[in-house]
Amino acid sequence: MKHAVIDIGSNSVRLMTVADGKVLYKRLKTTRLGEGISFSARLSRQAIDRTANAVAEFYAQAISEGIFSVYAFATAAVRSAENGADFTEKVKALCGLSVEVISGEKEAEIGVLGALGTGRGGLIDVGGASTEVIVKNEQEILYKKSLNIGVVRLKDTCGRDLPKLTHVCAETVKEYGDIPLGYEMYAVGGTATTLAALYLDLPKYDGEKVTGTKLSLTDLEKAVERLANSSVEEIARHPCVDEKRADVLLGGAVVLLEIVKRYGFSGLTVSDRDNLEGYAITKGLL
Repeated sequence: MKHAVIDIGSNSVRLMTVADGKVLYKRLKTTRLGEGISFSARLSRQAIDRTANAVAEFYAQAISEGIFSVYAFATAAVRSAENGADFTEKVKALCGLSVEVISGEKEAEIGVLGALGTGRGGLIDVGGASTEVIVKNEQEILYKKSLNIGVVRLKDTCGRDLPKLTHVCAETVKEYGDIPLGYEMYAVGGTATTLAALYLDLPKYDGEKVTGTKLSLTDLEKAVERLANSSVEEIARHPCVDEKRADVLLGGAVVLLEIVKRYGFSGLTVSDRDNLEGYAITKGLL
C-alpha cells in the first residue's frame, strides 16, 4: 500500500511517496510561497496560486499512481502569514486536500526524527522563512528553537550582498542562546544538501551520496566564498543546483556558517533525510 507526504515550504513544495516502510522517490517544485514575506505580513495572491497549484499537481500525480493516502503539512510562510488560511483553503478548493500547519517547534522535532531517528545529536534546518535548531539524546529533546530567518527572507532583505548577509545572520543566530554542546551536528534542507552535492562535485544529485557528507568550518567558508564570487547564472549551471535555488543558496550557506562559527561546532554532517521522513514516521508510514 503506497502513501504520499507533501511538504509545503516557504521556498519549495516537495512530494515523497512511500510503500512498505521505504521511500520510493521525492519530487520538488520551487514556488516561493514566502516571497516578499519580509516586507508584508500577508502571502501574495500570486505566490498562493502558484504554490497551491503545485500542491494540487502533486496530489493528482499521487492519486494517478494509486496512492492510498496523501498527507500535507505547511511550515513558516503559512504559519506566520495573516492570510495563511487563504492558502490552505485554496488547496482544499483545488484538490480537497487538508493541509496541517505545523509550529516551528514541531518542524524541528520532525526534522530531527527524520534525520536521526532514535539516535542522539543536533540538527540545523535552514528553510525559506525559518531556521530550526534542535538537540536530543536517546531519551529526550534537550533544546529546540525556531527563528524567522531563511533563504527567502534573506533574499528579500539582503539579496546577494555578502557583508549584509553576514551581519544579519551573525546578529540573528545569537538569539539561539545556549545550544547544548558535545553533540554531532547534522544539517538538512535544500541549502545543506546542495552544498554537500557541490562539495562532492556530483554529476547528478544523489541523496544517498549526500547523506553522511561532512562539511567542516573551512568547507563552509570556502563554499560561501565560492558562491559569493560566482554569478547566479554560474551557480545554476552546476547539475546539482536547481536553477530556482541558485539565487538563494548564498544566503543559506551564510546562515549555516554563522551558526557553526557562533557556537564553535567542528562542522556539520549533511542528511537528505529530513522532515518529510519525520512526518511520515509520525503517521506510521516509515
